[in-house]
Amino acid sequence: MNDPRRPQNPAAKWLPAVAAAGLLGTVVVAGVALGGGGGNGGEAQRQPADSAFVSDVSVQTLVVPDSVPDVIGTVETTAPIQKTVLDRTLSNGLAGEDVKRVQQRLTELGFVPGPADGIYGDQTIKAVWAYEKLVLERESSAPTGKVTPEMWDDMQDPFVIQPRRPNATPNHTEVYLPEQVLAIFHDDQPMMITHMSSGSGEEWCEEVTISPGEYGNRDGTEPLVRGECGISNTPGGVFTVYREVEGVRQSALGGMWNPVYFNYGIAIHGALNVPLQGASHGCIRIPLNISETMQELMSHGDQVFVWDGEKEPEENGSPPPTFNWLDPDYETTTTTSTTTTTTTIPPTTVAPPVTTVAATTAPPPPTAPPTTPAPKPTTTTTVPAGGGGDP
Repeated sequence: MNDPRRPQNPAAKWLPAVAAAGLLGTVVVAGVALGGGGGNGGEAQRQPADSAFVSDVSVQTLVVPDSVPDVIGTVETTAPIQKTVLDRTLSNGLAGEDVKRVQQRLTELGFVPGPADGIYGDQTIKAVWAYEKLVLERESSAPTGKVTPEMWDDMQDPFVIQPRRPNATPNHTEVYLPEQVLAIFHDDQPMMITHMSSGSGEEWCEEVTISPGEYGNRDGTEPLVRGECGISNTPGGVFTVYREVEGVRQSALGGMWNPVYFNYGIAIHGALNVPLQGASHGCIRIPLNISETMQELMSHGDQVFVWDGEKEPEENGSPPPTFNWLDPDYETTTTTSTTTTTTTIPPTTVAPPVTTVAATTAPPPPTAPPTTPAPKPTTTTTVPAGGGGDP
């Protein structure tokens, strides 16, 4: 018997077509309405999909290409390759022209090291992480974030980063879960290649905040706070961007900056914490400072291919995420606001007794009772994180 608290995934699939020259396998299913936003499991199972988060899709065919290009494409050149020599290993905090040259080369390849200012900081480190994981094929949890002389020599070779699905929509995104790297392509040219963090695979229960307009709080005028449980899963498959929201949002999967939704409540979004290991509730986290650019590069209707390391995206179809369920052990916290901030209620102040003065004595000027300062509410400043963590 199924756990009544944990709704099963719907059989619905939304499968956009993928053009390709040949076939290794074909998947055909009927497309249905796609819900979105917070992705609360109970509501998604018991109610029809909200029309604000729906795209009607006809029967589609997903095709696995008979050949997949290597991510690294060699550039043919007859001109001699001009290289510079790096005489030190570059790492956090270093500065100089050699750092600037590395930043410029990473940018040429499509990575996002930040401005070429010659300062080896956090954004450059994360760009080097992505380079190590995608180009050097280093373990996703163990890049060094450093550029050695040998690594710099190889980085100057004539090559480009190319998509695994060159025949997708003109603009499309590829998510490589084993490498924990995301790449956005326009006309098969890399516009952004970045380190990312996806679902951790762990089960969780916590208090969540759902912004008005998000799935689960579609018609609300105030944020909805409640206890939910879920499984931090990022499914592999082929999806389509159907919604974007500028700024900060809260959903049942957590808080996010500039989210771009492609699979119900799963979105690509900016986050403060983007560690080397999977740490989200299922969303794709990227560094916060590049989230606005990411959203500008992605549009409604763009395809999103997610590799899970086991099957080709087309073989997975377009599986929905594991929907959340209400936490049966959740206890509502008394609050005086619609946020998750707990407010301490001050004790009742008793009015001072009235003093009776003899009629023959002029009443003294009224003396104000000592002012008892009301205790300040215990306030926790909440960085949008969906009740404890980014989605």
